[in-house]
Amino acid sequence: MGFSKGLSVLFFSLSLVLVNGLITKRAACPGSTHTAVNAKCCFLFPIVDDLLVNLFDGDCGDEAHGALRLVFHDAIGISPKLGGGGADGSISTFNETELTFGSNAGIDDILDVIGPFIQKYSHVLSPGDFIQLAGALSLTNCAGAPRVKFMFGRPQPKAASPPGLIPDPEDNVDKILARFKEVGFSPTEVVALLASHSVAGADDVDPGIPGTPFDSTPDIFDSQFFVDVQLRGTGFAGTGGHSGEVESGIQGVLRLQSDHNLARDSATSCIWQGFVNQQSKLQSAFGAALFKLSLLGQKASSLTDCSEVIPPSLAFNGASARFPPGKSIADIEQACATASFPVLPTVPGPPTAVPPIPQS
Repeated sequence: MGFSKGLSVLFFSLSLVLVNGLITKRAACPGSTHTAVNAKCCFLFPIVDDLLVNLFDGDCGDEAHGALRLVFHDAIGISPKLGGGGADGSISTFNETELTFGSNAGIDDILDVIGPFIQKYSHVLSPGDFIQLAGALSLTNCAGAPRVKFMFGRPQPKAASPPGLIPDPEDNVDKILARFKEVGFSPTEVVALLASHSVAGADDVDPGIPGTPFDSTPDIFDSQFFVDVQLRGTGFAGTGGHSGEVESGIQGVLRLQSDHNLARDSATSCIWQGFVNQQSKLQSAFGAALFKLSLLGQKASSLTDCSEVIPPSLAFNGASARFPPGKSIADIEQACATASFPVLPTVPGPPTAVPPIPQS
């Protein structure tokens, strides 16, 4: 009996090894050092290598921020009532129309940069595929960012997005949540998507100070953004008084009115606070919401999952969320009525201005 039982365990273990081997078996990609589980994804590896070196230059900088912003501005252009193709690349193909939308101010900068790459790979990638691929890759050099899924096979865009579908910084919370609800996003997913502002900067909110970051750690994807926006405003990053901008609590940081309001509104304040010091939760929620955004207007069953071509992002080795120098819990505008704000340390030293993001 013992011998038979031992054989059964052995055969079962071998079966698992064989099954797992079949699942994880990778094939060499022709003419490349890369291997892939799905051979259909092999053609993407040289494109990925090209973009990481020649577009993003190994940096979580201006091009990375622009490519991530482009993902959102292209994908959100869809409405059950008004039409639009969602994540189809129309913002590139029909840029003469979509760049006239006020919400797309500054998008022309990143389109100018990636335009030659879109053309270079137009024989294998549609504009929609390229924008989503570039967006996923933009995060790989941002420490702490999740590894975002990517699918390809989007058809060519057929028409420009209708105007008025991209939320503006001056929109109130009800309007923003209603716009996202129209395309299937919950308030939690909306707040999670705003984690992109953790590695972003303003371009045209205050034209006099381009590249002004939205939090004090703009090269790290972390929850510091959710702390900094909760601070009481004590002045503007620039001259102030621009539409969609409110006082920030940190010198050199620009705060969007919409971020400020979402952090304090009863519908979203506890969701906002719930991301503070929750790095894994933030990564998971943001990654899932961004992938969902990338499928707006698309038939997922007709796309090919090539997430394996996206390299892991740089590891998060930073400190936990902290109060900036000179700040404490006394500077937090407590908005969540059901939970106390997390206990955080304060960065030692005198307050200093956060430097702008270098512009390309």
